[in-house]
Amino acid sequence: MRLENFLALTHAKLVNEPCVNNFENTVFEANKVKRGDIFFAYNVQDIELAVLNGAYGIVFDKPTQILDEEIAWIEVNSIDEALKRLLRFKMIEKEIVAYECNEIILKLALQVIAQTTFVVVYGDIKSVFKSLWEVENGTTILFCPTLNSKDMFTNVKTLSKIAIEPIEIMEQTLFETSFIYDNIFYERQLISPFFIPYLADLLHLLKSLKIDFRLRKFTPIEHFEAVFTNKNFEIKDFGTSDKVLIFEKNTSLVDSEITFLHSRASWAKIICIVPSSIKQSEEENIFGYKHEKEILPILKENNFHFALIVGVDKSILNKRIPYQTQLTLDF
Repeated sequence: MRLENFLALTHAKLVNEPCVNNFENTVFEANKVKRGDIFFAYNVQDIELAVLNGAYGIVFDKPTQILDEEIAWIEVNSIDEALKRLLRFKMIEKEIVAYECNEIILKLALQVIAQTTFVVVYGDIKSVFKSLWEVENGTTILFCPTLNSKDMFTNVKTLSKIAIEPIEIMEQTLFETSFIYDNIFYERQLISPFFIPYLADLLHLLKSLKIDFRLRKFTPIEHFEAVFTNKNFEIKDFGTSDKVLIFEKNTSLVDSEITFLHSRASWAKIICIVPSSIKQSEEENIFGYKHEKEILPILKENNFHFALIVGVDKSILNKRIPYQTQLTLDF
């Protein structure tokens, strides 16, 4: 890319008069810089190595000392915003169509194997930039606007709700589903029936766009995640305990998940533990917490089969204070 085009696209400021006017590749790791590259200095301490490795341009948004007047020193208000502007230009140039979806559909899409012209965007702006900069012309992008900026795209569409082919559920528990789709039987998949409507929306998109794909063995996603425990809240193998903690970090899913649990497990004692900042209903089995250290005591004080725990993940089980063994002189 030519220097003048880079400056125009990113609204950047050239702080010196360099000898170079063109760049080969965009690089974020100083040890991977080669002669002719432009280096985005998230860490200014890496600049010296990037210059030694032959960088033709340094992009920075923090106070930086100019080490070599012959290369371009480019100041931006925000490196992240500069990358978004570059990607926006590239997406227009490559005639990219982006579909926006919710977080669950995106996480399910990451487990679907599809052709290279279908790319699921997830991660920080550096990861997104790397995955999109070299995509083929006409590629279809799937992204979640609550996880990644919509500003990177100009042609954004929403998912259709009209299913081409339904998912036929054959057997189900709260956390496993056996189903048929496109005449293929998927037995005992680790995907809750709660997620099947989301999966149907995703598969409809792929089918309608004639994108080749196949479903692999599903693994739990970071929503409605079931953890089987014993009475001391030590993690046990899947399905080996009648005490289950269900973790959900996305507070917007709480109501639908509570409804799902009550409809599918009316026989069970169900409690819900939510941050105190969330408006709570009058239901007696909903408990609030101000700090995550309050969660385990609430669990210990209540009998339940299923506990929906909102706002945290299962890592809280690793933060338990172990019972201290009293020291004695007995041998």
